[in-house]
Amino acid sequence: MKRFVLIGAAGYIAPRHFKAIKETGNDLVAVFDPHDSVGILDSYFPNAAYFSEFERFDRHIQKICFHGEKIDYVVVCSPNYLHDAHVRWGLRIGADVICEKPIVINPKNCKELSEMEEVSGREVMCILQLRLHPAIELLHEKMEGGIHHEVDLKYITRRGRWYAHSWKGDVTKSGGLVTNIGIHFFDSLIWIFGEPKGPSEIISATDQTVIGKTELERASVSWELSIDEAMLPDAANGSAFRSFTIDGEEVDFSDGFTDLHTKSYQEILSNNWFTIEDALPSIELTNEIRNQIYGK
Repeated sequence: MKRFVLIGAAGYIAPRHFKAIKETGNDLVAVFDPHDSVGILDSYFPNAAYFSEFERFDRHIQKICFHGEKIDYVVVCSPNYLHDAHVRWGLRIGADVICEKPIVINPKNCKELSEMEEVSGREVMCILQLRLHPAIELLHEKMEGGIHHEVDLKYITRRGRWYAHSWKGDVTKSGGLVTNIGIHFFDSLIWIFGEPKGPSEIISATDQTVIGKTELERASVSWELSIDEAMLPDAANGSAFRSFTIDGEEVDFSDGFTDLHTKSYQEILSNNWFTIEDALPSIELTNEIRNQIYGK
């Protein structure tokens, strides 16, 4: 049984990690989050130690390590702009680190984290769970040839007024809309069709919707990302809407999302994970798009 600690326990994505740790037969020994809305732990790990102050969390983990009780994995689910610091902390305590997307906002930090991996002798494992979706895996196998494709991607997911007032609405903390809700899709597209060729074209950009075009090695991609409820088609029934077409043919990946984190953990525990190098191309692409929109 492996021993995990998790940073960012009150966030939206943390329960998927709780579930994955539980379903793979491992133990979550401690969590940290400055917000104490972590009651969902009772459904998974009611005995996990909880800390709302990082200093006390750090002291607790240092005591555990000092007494020879190894922490195998640090899981980073904190706000995007803190990932870099928390990944570094995990490496410093001698653990492997599992990090939610995006591992960093700025691609220059990837090189520094890779250097820290080498010095620490530990590994950084990136959650790129869409690559494990059966429909995306199948496309990766089918689209390896040299044929050029026309791709259209739309992802519209409703977010309320709170979004703009949270760290997610602050481009310096989240990386902006393209990074926060789009990076998994960009990662999948790059994995399927090859890396970008030149800068993207930004057609329109607001705080709620970004529309653009990106040329990849084997595809011309038109994309639209939005958190504006008014953009949802009637067929979405007020929920999220995903549309992914290749050469005018719809790809069905409406289902199969719920267990991808557990599948990610199964792969990691079988010594098969996505590296910093795997994550880098999509981080570079979203950084380039962000610089066009915001100049930062």
